[in-house]
Amino acid sequence: MFSSLQKIVAQKNLELLEVKRLSGGDINDVYLLKCTSSDLVIKLNHADKFPGMFEAEAKGLSVLKASESFRIPEIINCGIESEQAYLLLENIEQGAISNRFWTDFAEQLAKLHRSSNSRFGLDHSNYIGSLTQRNSHHDVASEFYIDERLEPQFSSVRKQGYSFSDLDSFYKNISEIIPKENPSLIHGDLWSGNYLVSSKGEPVLIDPAVAFAPREMDLAMMQLFGGFPAKVFSIYNEIFPLTENWESRIPLWQLYYLLVHLNLFGSGYLSRVEQIVKSYS
Repeated sequence: MFSSLQKIVAQKNLELLEVKRLSGGDINDVYLLKCTSSDLVIKLNHADKFPGMFEAEAKGLSVLKASESFRIPEIINCGIESEQAYLLLENIEQGAISNRFWTDFAEQLAKLHRSSNSRFGLDHSNYIGSLTQRNSHHDVASEFYIDERLEPQFSSVRKQGYSFSDLDSFYKNISEIIPKENPSLIHGDLWSGNYLVSSKGEPVLIDPAVAFAPREMDLAMMQLFGGFPAKVFSIYNEIFPLTENWESRIPLWQLYYLLVHLNLFGSGYLSRVEQIVKSYS
């Protein structure tokens, strides 16, 4: 593996000195590469198993960076070497959370969400976890959420034997309560594992699943597994006020992420999915 990694960094006129494993799993292996003039991070996976994953991630990082909100790791290179897809990134030296960190986070999230588009969606599909995420364009938020987020996941769980046969009343009801806001650029998978704290105390976003989508989706994911203090949401709401009763809609947006987890990890998420569907039907 060292020789393959050396070939990759050599394309940027660097010499590889040391490799340190950072993480690994069913999708990607992540390594810290100590090179002659800088340290880099590389993500690797099987090119044929997750086609286009890193290209989509690189596009997503570029879209986030263009919003001039959060700090985003620089993309160094993306490609395939020895049947391994790779994404080579700037290494972010990590630091500690400062007193201003969560205020900065809320302000930058509001700035990110103020980045808008004429339609919901994106010009390419991407991934959430190991699952493909469609991003066809829609003029209406509820149509985007149902057609591009919920229905593909419900279709997958049905194939696994879970029964969600009649969703007509559910879809009708949520179409009436989803607010008519402009599309916002969202991170799309904003749980506590997808932000870093830089050595300067800056919030840094990684591993996006971006789209122009309802902004409440990011807030819902932030609340699903915890890790974000309440003041982030109150500061955000002061800067970029949310539509009335936004907190009552949080479970509706969390449904998408719970369906993703149901598809990826199994029946432990089924009862919560069923509960949310029932509550809006």
